[in-house]
Amino acid sequence: MKRKSKFFRVAVEGATTDGRKIERNWLTEIAKSYNPQKYGARVFIEHIRGLNPEWGFRAMGDVVAVKTEEVEIDGEKRLALFAQIEPTEEMVKLVAAGQKIYSSIEVNPDFAGSGQAYLVGLGITDSPASLGTEVLAFAAKHPEANPFAARKQAPGNVFTVAEEAAIELEEEQPAPEPSLLSLVREMFSRRSGGDDARFADVRAAIEHLATGVTARHEEFAAQLASLSARLDALKGDHEKAIADLTGKLDHTPRNDPPRPPATGSGAAVTTDC
Repeated sequence: MKRKSKFFRVAVEGATTDGRKIERNWLTEIAKSYNPQKYGARVFIEHIRGLNPEWGFRAMGDVVAVKTEEVEIDGEKRLALFAQIEPTEEMVKLVAAGQKIYSSIEVNPDFAGSGQAYLVGLGITDSPASLGTEVLAFAAKHPEANPFAARKQAPGNVFTVAEEAAIELEEEQPAPEPSLLSLVREMFSRRSGGDDARFADVRAAIEHLATGVTARHEEFAAQLASLSARLDALKGDHEKAIADLTGKLDHTPRNDPPRPPATGSGAAVTTDC
């Protein structure tokens, strides 16, 4: 079963790794326009998109939803972007081990010529300083030598500074199947539709009933087989215990006092006649 994370903070309006600033409207545009069906942002280690999925730097998951909220940092209210991801099993293990606990986003300020910002990637890292003040200072002085330039999907994209990500996973519960009672109620509540629709409803109800009966039968058969196996095992243990006890009794001496041994007479008795 696939698991999704709870929403966690991935970016805050402010500095980027190349001297530019994440504008507040960028985050609002991302929250408004992001759609995985239109273009899904994937999760990568250190923003590196590996070419071979069999080794190193393969995708760690997908961003499924984003939203914005105001947060207070150093007494100042700033707009933050929160993301919900669907991680791979490999990322689940990384999170459980406390690895790659910081994240930053890759933003295209003019996605597909729309004039609006869009989220095109999410990076996870263990070194927030690598996307922090040291790199910011270096990139501002030497924009042509930005160490992250080769990792961008497009030259005009920007990476935000790394935010500590409290990634908590939650199980995705499957939708419950409709019960036979609900199907029957729905069938009889319909007042429109021809014979074909009614026959289709009856058929669906019968199929649902047959599926339920078959499942119950298989479950009962499995329980019966398990019970039979347990009874056979108990019978075997019981028979072995009786055999062991019988053998032990056959070789155990009785507790009656022993008969004194016959020693015979030491003197001969004569007859006087």
